[in-house]
Amino acid sequence: MQKGTESEHKLRLTFVTGVSTVTGANFLLETVPKKGEDVVRILIDCGLEQGALNANERNHLDFSYDPSTINYLLVTHAHTDHIGRIPRLVGAGFKGKIFSTAETKALVPLMFEDALKLFVHDEERTNLPPLYTAHDVEETMKLWHEIPYHQITELHGGFQVYPKDAGHILGSAMYEITYRGKKIVFTGDLGNSPTPLLNDTEDITDATYMVMESVYGDRNHESTADRLDKLEDVIEDSYKKGGALVIPSFSLEKTQVLLYEINKLVEEDRIPATPVFLDSPLATKITAVYQRFKKDFKAEVQERIKGGDDIFNFPGLRIIETVEESKGLLQVPNPKIIIAGSGMSNGGRVVHHEINYLPDPKSTLLLVGYQSLGTLGRHIQNGDKQVNILGQQVPVRARIAYIDGYSSHKDADHLLEFVAKSADTLKYVFPVMGEPKTSLFLAQRIQDYLGVKAIHPREGESILLDF
Repeated sequence: MQKGTESEHKLRLTFVTGVSTVTGANFLLETVPKKGEDVVRILIDCGLEQGALNANERNHLDFSYDPSTINYLLVTHAHTDHIGRIPRLVGAGFKGKIFSTAETKALVPLMFEDALKLFVHDEERTNLPPLYTAHDVEETMKLWHEIPYHQITELHGGFQVYPKDAGHILGSAMYEITYRGKKIVFTGDLGNSPTPLLNDTEDITDATYMVMESVYGDRNHESTADRLDKLEDVIEDSYKKGGALVIPSFSLEKTQVLLYEINKLVEEDRIPATPVFLDSPLATKITAVYQRFKKDFKAEVQERIKGGDDIFNFPGLRIIETVEESKGLLQVPNPKIIIAGSGMSNGGRVVHHEINYLPDPKSTLLLVGYQSLGTLGRHIQNGDKQVNILGQQVPVRARIAYIDGYSSHKDADHLLEFVAKSADTLKYVFPVMGEPKTSLFLAQRIQDYLGVKAIHPREGESILLDF
């Protein structure tokens, strides 16, 4: 690996965004051709930056590369921080091919549709124009192609792409990109295996280079075996207190896991009868996509379905559709459970429920996912006694509970274990998609424990890789 010298056997890797932050994944891999040869340019993900105070402004900046020169875009999964700027890329001139699994392709239109609605509110609040239009979304989907797991796709310039299951969310993929007999792997986000619904993250055993997520690179989760018990305890405690249990939840994956787990608790008669309200139209639509792809669920879940279990439905569950119905939940007597987006409380219907229930000492707010720096969820997690929500100063008197066993990301030990399976072939590992101290900590552990060189890159940095 070099930072300056160019030769015919090198690829240039640029960390456009998605470093020193957990959001905004966007990486560029390109050939360094001989004179007169065409350059082949491959993007991996094109996501929104989220959480930071200047995130909206940064998302509206021009791309640091010419979108019209990009040949391919590989999409690891459908979370907004990995797909959120793709229609903007297309609107700026991208005409290449977009590849993802069929599951991801089915999910992204729902995510884009939801984003278009949010842009209206953002424009009123920030005076920034919409990031993209419905026309941009339509043109984006025309460029989209499906590639299943474990199928080789040949790209121009001698590249081969091979997706493997990342185990993170429905359809999430790692990409093995082979060039001149060597392999660079882009992990996307890696699942916290074993998960309640999905298969485990597949092994990577022969990578030469690896660009990997590092969200939890400096700490471990609670035992995954304990998470259902802890969810049961929180629900029972909330019921006994006679308050509301509010769960900020990502519409994609986290909500489906929660519905599945609460379904198990109800069927096994482990929790008292409590009304559960799913207050997220997006999550409802995404759950329907999950039901279409039952083949992706782990074997034990498929057996439950074959046995007649409607895994995302149970007595006491009510789907909330309209804003009026959402507002009406305040009149529903406690105890009750409200699952609403967004997962980091940086928008969506959950913030209105937080205004109502955070001041109530009988109520509970349950955090079940990563809370990005700068978000309302992070302030609540950090123990702030008063938070600003939609311009209101809201006292925090409710119980704040946290179950990180439901994280969709691998923790520190499992990230190291994942890298170790390629330790004999790896030349360099690049931890990205993490806060600076987290990525640096993981890089140091990889070097100390595995003897593999690991570098936490800077935003915008380009590195030449030997091939």
